[in-house]
Amino acid sequence: MNIYKTNIYKTNIFKGILIVFSLALLSACQSNVATQKPEPALLSEDDIGFFDQMIVVDHEGPRAQIHLAGSPDPIWFSSVRDGLAYFKSPEQSARILAIYVNDIGVANSWQDMGIGNWTDAETAFFVVGSNAKGGMGAPEPVPFSSEIKAKEFSLERGGEILKLADITAEMVLAPMKPEQMRQGQMEMPSMEGSDAADIKDMNMSPDGG
Repeated sequence: MNIYKTNIYKTNIFKGILIVFSLALLSACQSNVATQKPEPALLSEDDIGFFDQMIVVDHEGPRAQIHLAGSPDPIWFSSVRDGLAYFKSPEQSARILAIYVNDIGVANSWQDMGIGNWTDAETAFFVVGSNAKGGMGAPEPVPFSSEIKAKEFSLERGGEILKLADITAEMVLAPMKPEQMRQGQMEMPSMEGSDAADIKDMNMSPDGG
């Protein structure tokens, strides 16, 4: 092989390496875009709950939204329990990019979560096993972005504080008892300008405990 052919051979190899590297880089960029964590969406008056097929805003208490890979819009849940049930379900196989839940610590009331009130479920603190019931009348895992407010709520309403990874499927997939099917409500004063101690002033309706 003469010098001319050798140089062409080396040039072709170099070009091939560049092409492979460029394709790998492009694929990585596309993958990063596809799996980039989306921001929480705003809940509209027309959004429907995934399980109950009812208008989400018609339900009281905290709600959840889950973003799936390949879908431009999130799927909505009328309660946090429903959202976590979807996430923890053994049959769930879709790739989840993000889960957002309403933050009770900054909600205006149990009936009014406030516009744009969403916190990342992965970093939230959930009070599980309290006497609060969600929009579908089932015992509700109550989410907070603040651990302090979660502790205050737990002291007043019962339950334990868990992170998302510590909530088991049994906690959110177990069948509800007949008495748990009653619609639960919880009334809270405005959270504006309040601190963690204000959580103690919350009052549950008779159905809520």
